[in-house]
Amino acid sequence: MTEHHVIDPPGDPLGDPRLDALEQRLVACRRCARLVAWRERVASEKRASFRDNEYWGRPVPAFGDPAATILVVGLAPAAHGANRTGRMFTGDRSGDWLYRALHRAGLANQPTSTDRDDGLRLHGVLVTAAVRCAPPANKPTPVEREACRPWLEAEIELLGGVRVIVALGAFAFDQIVRILSGADAPTLRRRPRFAHLAEVALPDKRTLLASYHPSQQNTFTGRLTEPMFDRVWARAKELAAPG
Repeated sequence: MTEHHVIDPPGDPLGDPRLDALEQRLVACRRCARLVAWRERVASEKRASFRDNEYWGRPVPAFGDPAATILVVGLAPAAHGANRTGRMFTGDRSGDWLYRALHRAGLANQPTSTDRDDGLRLHGVLVTAAVRCAPPANKPTPVEREACRPWLEAEIELLGGVRVIVALGAFAFDQIVRILSGADAPTLRRRPRFAHLAEVALPDKRTLLASYHPSQQNTFTGRLTEPMFDRVWARAKELAAPG
């Protein structure tokens, strides 16, 4: 196995003992040999522009407000983003888009997210992912997706105040449907289809809200624009409001 250095201590406490205990177990996970090898190789070899950084190189814990009413679910950590910094959507351009939008919506105290010590705080929002280790080519396998599923299931169960789940991209959207539609979800006749701003009423009375992922593939091509992304968070706030 490749030797590398990782940042200690593992993760920043969320402030909820149950979530913190879950995340402590998460960051020690080594279930998927391919993902373990890749995340540690990236953390050892590094990108030239980050050669002086200590890479996290582990599964990435959730980040945000443990009393969240909005849960944001992405695909997986970026190799030189969250896999480097140890915080979801931090240190890459997707994160730049996400946290700028959350700041514009009044859900974050600042528009930037560069590292775990930058002072970023989220208000009523917790950010997580369907897969918690950086995958090669940003493409987890179905087996890896299902191996990681219990972590997300446990977070959803513990986050009793969540009213809205925002899925960033079809991968996260489909995984949330699998988790919250029950054991027969794979055979449902009318499975929800992913589309930007699509809404799905979930069996547990929460709402699943879909958005294009703020990846460069979408933002550079104009498939996702800032006004489009802002509408996601405006709608999420509406759905999360008491009433």
